[in-house]
Amino acid sequence: MRIARVRHQQLEYFGELCDSETVRLWTAAPWDGGQETDRLIPFRRSTLLPPVTPSKIICVGRNYRAHAEELGNEVPVRPLLFLKAPSSLIAAGETILLPPESTQVDHEAELAVVIAERTRRVTPEQALSRVFGYTSMNDVTARDIQRADIQFTRGKSFDTFCPCGPWIESDFDPSSVAISLDVNGDKRQSGNTDEMIHGVAELISFISQSMTLLPGDLVSTGSPAGVSPLADGDVVSVHIEGLGSLGNPVARELPR
Repeated sequence: MRIARVRHQQLEYFGELCDSETVRLWTAAPWDGGQETDRLIPFRRSTLLPPVTPSKIICVGRNYRAHAEELGNEVPVRPLLFLKAPSSLIAAGETILLPPESTQVDHEAELAVVIAERTRRVTPEQALSRVFGYTSMNDVTARDIQRADIQFTRGKSFDTFCPCGPWIESDFDPSSVAISLDVNGDKRQSGNTDEMIHGVAELISFISQSMTLLPGDLVSTGSPAGVSPLADGDVVSVHIEGLGSLGNPVARELPR
């Protein structure tokens, strides 16, 4: 089942993609108790929105060995967690803005997990039962600010720094799928989720020991090697096998 969040005639809905032309509306998000309705709307006359409205976005750093090595970092023994601000979320097709505070904004293609129910202190064996589905994310990063601050929050949380979507796929096996990213058609990142140091079940279990995951929360699982800077005028696209493509234009944010 593919679930999208759309705007149609100035109203916002969650809906199931029946095909490339039609969306069946739900009363609310499936993870919030929503139910499907009989109402259908045309997909092409709707605007895609970020597919979730999470209370938090939890990300995992250096979860692909080659990515850690390309940035000169050691591979952490335990999952390295940080948060992105929910206000950084944008949908497929929206513009990533390069802020004037940064001189190096990098792309990072990632598989993201959507949590289905309240999750606290689960085991790895229990963890996947708490997942609703999966989507694509671009963990856009102001690398110079990240390095200067040491803490990740500011460099990861500028507005527009979390493209996500285009939809959520509930029928998906994350264990071994291709993940790649191109900029202006030129492939920059290419990997497979089987290269992750800590898999999805282990990550959810680990995170849930310290913080409660809520329905609709996002857990992003790290990026393969090949990150590089974005420039004004670029078009960047994340491709994850079975999840479609997440494409976004890039523009320099003008100082106010």
